[in-house]
Amino acid sequence: MRYNPRMLPPYALARPLLFGLDAETAHELTIAALHRFSCLLPAPRASDDPPVTVMGLAFPNRVGLAAGLDKNGVAIDGLAKLGFGFVEIGTVTPRPQPGNPRPRLFRLPERQALINRMGFNNHGVDALLANVGRAKYRGILGINIGKNADTPIERAADDYLLCMEKLYPAASYITVNISSPNTKNLRQLQGAGELDALLKTLKAKQAALADRHGRYVPLALKIAPDLDQAQILEIADALRRQRMDAVIATNTTLSRKGVEGLPGAAEAGGLSGAPLFEAATAVTAALVQALAGEIPVIAAGGITDGKRAAAKLAAGAVLVQIYSGLIYRGPALVAECVRECARMTAPR
Repeated sequence: MRYNPRMLPPYALARPLLFGLDAETAHELTIAALHRFSCLLPAPRASDDPPVTVMGLAFPNRVGLAAGLDKNGVAIDGLAKLGFGFVEIGTVTPRPQPGNPRPRLFRLPERQALINRMGFNNHGVDALLANVGRAKYRGILGINIGKNADTPIERAADDYLLCMEKLYPAASYITVNISSPNTKNLRQLQGAGELDALLKTLKAKQAALADRHGRYVPLALKIAPDLDQAQILEIADALRRQRMDAVIATNTTLSRKGVEGLPGAAEAGGLSGAPLFEAATAVTAALVQALAGEIPVIAAGGITDGKRAAAKLAAGAVLVQIYSGLIYRGPALVAECVRECARMTAPR
């Protein structure tokens, strides 16, 4: 499916207006517009390329929306019309929470980067579920789940289980987010012992829900880019041992490599956008090698043009996700990435 830029005003006209606002206000207005005017957007054209099957699901193209842009599932229909092969919403937590104090989202336009410390701000799982029920989109919908900030880390599994219970019938796949740097102690769950125990619990729940609903909903794990080789190997072992369906590499980084000295670079939070590309791609390649084809890797991080999307596939990923690049490039980025990924994977 492809976005047709001739059907809408060029993003270049809207971007100066949006960038004249603070980053979070611009984000909120964009989501509201995609929701309100989704019926005016043209339906994406069907692709000539064959779908790709990952996690047992047939994806019409390899380019998806990463979680974080639409945390509450408000604009699913509008986002789907931009030509994505799949849409991932969230991160959602069991109970509503405001997230961290504003300001908490910062642009670094010199490097096509963002820093955020949102803190899983969302309206809670029940509100997201209601929004999904109202959406007309019937394509592949991923739902990204997390824990509430006030849930002790030793009880994190309870929050993930509750989200799985409620969202299982509505999701095409569910992503377990243990890698946001903006929820205290969350990344502890990437440790070998903690991760193995969590995944074992979640896989048992998945099996029970599959029996109850007569439908298997795959589980993916989203990991951080700030991992050394030993940690990557430990995670790969846990993914294989617990038979996870996919892994998403990666979330945002705590590193400031590539943005040193820029206005806003000292803000706390996770860095995304162009400067993340090399580190995230290195983690993707390392995971691909460690998993040896047993579990598919979905790549995210630093995709700002079609060539970078194709480079993720060259590193061994089977699907890609974009977010920060949309802020700087607009919807045309989707079509460019779809085109380059199709070219990359076309039979020769």
